[in-house]
Amino acid sequence: MKTDVTKLLGIQYPIIQGGMAWVAEYHLAAAVSNAGGLGIIGAASAPADWVREQIRKAKELTDKPFGVNIMLMSPYAKEIASVVVEEGVKVVTTGAGSPEKYMAMWKEAGIKVIPVVASVALAKRMERAGADMVVAEGTEAGGHIGENTTMVLVPQIVDALTIPVIAAGGIADGRGMAATFMLGAKGVQIGTAFVVVEESQVHENYKERILKAKDIDSRVTGRSTGHPVRALRNDLTKKYIELENKGASFEELELLTLGGLRKAVVEGDIKGGSVMSGQIAGLIKERLTCKEYVNKLIKETKKLIEDTKFYE
Repeated sequence: MKTDVTKLLGIQYPIIQGGMAWVAEYHLAAAVSNAGGLGIIGAASAPADWVREQIRKAKELTDKPFGVNIMLMSPYAKEIASVVVEEGVKVVTTGAGSPEKYMAMWKEAGIKVIPVVASVALAKRMERAGADMVVAEGTEAGGHIGENTTMVLVPQIVDALTIPVIAAGGIADGRGMAATFMLGAKGVQIGTAFVVVEESQVHENYKERILKAKDIDSRVTGRSTGHPVRALRNDLTKKYIELENKGASFEELELLTLGGLRKAVVEGDIKGGSVMSGQIAGLIKERLTCKEYVNKLIKETKKLIEDTKFYE
């Protein structure tokens, strides 16, 4: 399945793994790359030395291209921006800010830059800044989200840009992937479905919570603060929403969720931790290896596209 994306990134399939904080570490990134997609190490708010070590460990497990997701609000963003150059990383995805000040350095190093965007305006700005492609992420996604759904966001961004668009948010099977191609996307970014693959180092409690999730199980907190986050409902989301409805301050709400994602991912606290997940969790019901999942995804997508008949 060759597209502009596979050629630009040097990968077999147009599938990018989401750079999920605490989840997207080197085991998962290498497994996705070995399966034919593009694995991503999520730098989140970790220090540069940790990211460097993750990159080197990933290289021990794969000789395929992989990338690093840099959260630009991180206090270590500037250092990590240099680390990816020093370590010869092929691809950088970015979130929570604009990568413009690092673009010249990355382009000089031959790094492909893929910002994650949630609006047409930001997508156009990223193209002007020199991005190689963008990830158009709909509100169905897990973690920090925008307002537009994938269905409406992707075609509008496709129409506005000349560079390839990757679709994200609410994609876990061949139906979702094929649908995004019909919307004009050249590839997909998938997060939640990769959380539960065998190679993922996420706590078993977190994986089981996703596998048992129903269609109505996700909640969005933080709309009042301007920083909405999607996670699966539990004691934490219930308390957060209660406080939010009472008009709690931003500081009080932030304190409530401090360290919440680590609690869930590493410690397995799925009641008091933040179980970030996309709305698609209700569709994810089986445990597979990365290779099995990617192969299934591609097989389903190809069959759907080949079998689609708009007119008899």
